[in-house]
Order: sequence, then structure tokens, then C-alpha cells
Amino acid sequence: MTASMGTDNVRIAVLGAGSWGTVFANIIADAADLARERDPEAPAVEVVLWGRRASVVEAINRTSQNPDYFPGIDLNPRLTATDDAAKALSGADVVVLAVPSQTLRGNLMEWRAHLRRDAVIVSLMKGVELGTLSRVSQIIAEVLEFPEERVAVVSGPNLAREIAERQPATAVVACPHEETAVRLQSLFKSAYFRPYTSTDLVGVEIGGAMKNVIGLAVGMAEGMGFGDNTKASLITRGLAETTRLAVTLGADEHTLSGLAGMGDLVATCSSPLSRNRTFGEKLGAGKTLEQVIAETKQTAEGVKSSESILELGWRHGVDMPITEAVVKMLHHDLSPAEALAAFMARSSKPERYGV
Repeated sequence: MTASMGTDNVRIAVLGAGSWGTVFANIIADAADLARERDPEAPAVEVVLWGRRASVVEAINRTSQNPDYFPGIDLNPRLTATDDAAKALSGADVVVLAVPSQTLRGNLMEWRAHLRRDAVIVSLMKGVELGTLSRVSQIIAEVLEFPEERVAVVSGPNLAREIAERQPATAVVACPHEETAVRLQSLFKSAYFRPYTSTDLVGVEIGGAMKNVIGLAVGMAEGMGFGDNTKASLITRGLAETTRLAVTLGADEHTLSGLAGMGDLVATCSSPLSRNRTFGEKLGAGKTLEQVIAETKQTAEGVKSSESILELGWRHGVDMPITEAVVKMLHHDLSPAEALAAFMARSSKPERYGV
């Protein structure tokens, strides 16, 4: 970590003024206020949020609200916004990334000239890159040529709307360098948001990416009119599938039993606030992929990442029947009913992690 993050004032840039980026910037601002209340000598923390659309940036600065995502919910008044990425990144000790995972590589190539070489990069994204099959932390390290102690991820059961309302929530801050994770934990801990630390970057990232795919599957089951037995089965088998992949890639299997695995999976698969679950529900009800995208005006992360996650599993010899069924339905014209039938009819195999 940089010396300034230990004792001096800290500047944090959050890139991405969508729902989660906005909420996370607000968490940091609230956490800084709480820290100063408890210790007036605590380092001051400046938080700036970057967004592409000038109208959103202007609204945040003028009204302390993001009207596109959280109309009527007040943000911390000390939170400022800009549509100038270079301005947001200038002098930033910590840079939090909240952009779509499939656009990250291009974004980083555009932004890297403005980054401090001793900055810490924090990913809020949950996906696997198409083509390269790289996790988000791997993309960051490759493009920026940053060492592992300056790349971290945040993941967990974090439905943005609830946290915007300052409802209690938890998450995991993961970095192979424990000191970095602990310092970030202190910067992100507010009265309503409690982060835990982990050094298992692989497990936390795979858990976050896979829950989107399983969320789509559970949503499809909901849309098809199936009940809790079906959904519970998909969640449980989805966790087994996630754990198989993560452990094969070097993760600790216990990570997937925690917040970044089971916790995130439960929230994503059970809440109507979940973008992936809602997207899957509309598909299960009979709408086409194109119709759902047009209706929601956005694509759920799992729609794109499902293909790369399945290919990653195949590359490492991991059996991934739920992911395969989702990919066939999304990208190969298999109906939800056909996908479910194929999953139920598959041959049973001995499995290492649970039943």
C-alpha cells in the first residue's frame, strides 16, 4: 500500500456511475464520515465518482441524487462527480472500477496514462472476459502491469438498491496481499456496510462470476412457473458447480461457502432486485433474448459471461451442466423447457463436492 494511505489524506476515484458504482462511492463517503466522527484525527477521505453522462454527473453534484438509478434517495453530500476520467483519476490513491467486465480492457487502456503507478485498483465487477477467459483481476494486472498487492476485488450479497437505502449488508474484500485487504476494509466500513477480508482472489472472483449464470437459471425456472424445490435444487447444484470450477483454478473450497459464494448466490437467485434473476425470469416466461434486452434496456452480466465461463470450465475439464444449459438456451436457440429437460436427463456422475 502507499504510504499516504496509511497516515495522510486519501483520494478515491470510483469509475462508473451506474447502480453499484454510485452506491459504493456513497459507502466510502459514509465510511469516511463515520471514521472522522470516531477519531477527529483520522485521515480525510475525498471521493469522486466518474460517469459518462453529463446529465447524471450534474444531478449528483446539484442534488446529491442519481435520478437514473435511485430517484429520491440522498447520497452523501461530500460525494462529487465528474464526466472527465482524467480529472477523477488525478492523484487517486485508490481507484474503484465499476464498469461492465467485457469493456474493462478497453477502458483501462484509455485510463492507464492517468493512473498513479502506486495506486491500488479495486474491482467491483463480476465476470470472465470473452476470448481470453481472464478474470477481472488478471485483466487489470496485465493491462496496467500492476503487482498482485495492488489489485483487489469486492464481492458479496450486495443488491445495490438495498444498500443505497443504507440497509445492513456485508461483503468480502479480497487481495493476495493481506495488508492491502485490511487497509481497504477500513476505508469501506460504514455503519451499515461491513467488509470482511480474504486472500483468496480466485475463489471470490469465480463465486461472483458464476452466481450471475446460476441466477439466470433460477430466474428461468421462476418464469416457467416452477416452485421452490426446483429453485433450491438449482441453487445447491449451482454452488457445487461453482466450487468445482473455483477449486480447479486454485481456490479454497471454503471461500464458496461464505459471502462471496453462497451468500451472493442466495441474494442473486432469490431477489427480484437481482438483474440476472429478473432477466432469466422474463426468458423463462417465453420472451426472446432480444425482447428482454429491449425491454430492460440493459444486458445482465451473466448473459455475456456465461459463454466464457463455460469455455473456462471445458478448458480445465470441469463438468458444468447448469452453465451449459444456460449457454445453449441463450446462444443456441434451445428453449427453457428443452434446457431443463437436458439438465434433468444427463447421466449421473460421482461428484467431489457435496450432492
